Amino acid sequence: MSTAYLSGFSNHFESEALPNALIKGRNSPQKVPCGLYAEQISGSAFTAMRANNLRSWLYRIRPSVLHSEFQAFSHPYLTGTPFLADYTPPTQFRWSPFPHSSTKQNFIEGLFTLAGNGCIAEQTGAAIHLYSANKSMNNEYFYNADGDFLIVPQEGELLFKTELGDMTVKPTEIIVIPRGIKFQVKLTGPARGYICENFGQPFRLPELGVLGANGLANPRDFKIPVANYEEREGEFVLLTKFQGKLWQAVIHHSPLDVVAWHGNYTPYKYDLTLFNTINTVSFDHPDPSIFTVLTSPSAISGVANIDFVIFPSRWMVATDTFRAPYYHRNIMSEYMGLIQGNYDAKGEGFLPGGGSLHNCMSAHGPDYDSYLNAVNSSLQPEYYANTLAFMFESRQVWRLTSQALQANFRQMDYLACWQNLKPNFNKLTSTLEE
Repeated sequence: MSTAYLSGFSNHFESEALPNALIKGRNSPQKVPCGLYAEQISGSAFTAMRANNLRSWLYRIRPSVLHSEFQAFSHPYLTGTPFLADYTPPTQFRWSPFPHSSTKQNFIEGLFTLAGNGCIAEQTGAAIHLYSANKSMNNEYFYNADGDFLIVPQEGELLFKTELGDMTVKPTEIIVIPRGIKFQVKLTGPARGYICENFGQPFRLPELGVLGANGLANPRDFKIPVANYEEREGEFVLLTKFQGKLWQAVIHHSPLDVVAWHGNYTPYKYDLTLFNTINTVSFDHPDPSIFTVLTSPSAISGVANIDFVIFPSRWMVATDTFRAPYYHRNIMSEYMGLIQGNYDAKGEGFLPGGGSLHNCMSAHGPDYDSYLNAVNSSLQPEYYANTLAFMFESRQVWRLTSQALQANFRQMDYLACWQNLKPNFNKLTSTLEE
């Protein structure tokens, strides 16, 4: 597996499964080595600025045009835009872990759309899906024409067989499959996790600004696949998500037949335990933007279409400070999930595999027990160990699907976690302090 350097997206990679399958200096020669077909896949407009121009040349056994006519494919739990406001009150929401299925289902069959925003046709916004799978994809292949998949495993290891090569991903790692890249998912056991489907600008590393040259996610730690073609014939199904719906076509060969490739449009993975956390060493609580791993920019500078933020194991040393995340109301809308351990602002109820949603200006913060602990603890340097939470934060409201609102794993008593918070106002204390 090679290393990907994502800063600026101006880098160029190449990989070949057979020696001399690539020709230097020519993208589409009259005759491609080994009798292969040359095919370009573009993840950006042809005229995008060079630093943001995404494309790769694939040299494959058969071109991608070889398939039957696409037909509609029914999926009970996968939806797309428009995401209606009908099911989204300003209430705070929390869900227990997504239940494992009692029947056999693969990665695509096990998708469940929780919420979304924006417009697929206009390439803005994003969607949040959960997945639960207990069997491998064997004769099925998939690509997403609507957006990129940022996949966050919470349970179980996944083998992603993609057009550009294979990558194994486990909990505490993430993988991004760009729009249009075909893939198949193999399992070694039951698997569960989260997906952010990004309809907007591709994810990139955030700018570091006054932090300087180092910190947060290091570009050298991102990995890309090595070419590994599959020469396989038979009766297969090619599934695609297009304009919010699933479609299927018959193919008679494996679409993972790329022998060599070069470019900068590629899947990539990242180990979240390598994130270099930035935090205060004096007082007060920094904003959660200091934990941004990847960002999808919007047309407004400094306002993200979607941010992927993590809260990993880290030291907390701030003095005279309410260390738990403070009570707040935010113009951005936040979906939070938990990969492992406990989250410092919540006690019971926020579990690995579960999630919470606090939309624009919906108040949130520590539950009653976490508040008491935060104001009464003796503040010493403390290491938050074996914890990993994350957030999909968007400039647009996350609009729930009806199935998310009515899900039997939604915690109907979530608001109870704050109801014991009582007024602590004491005029005498204020006078004494003056």
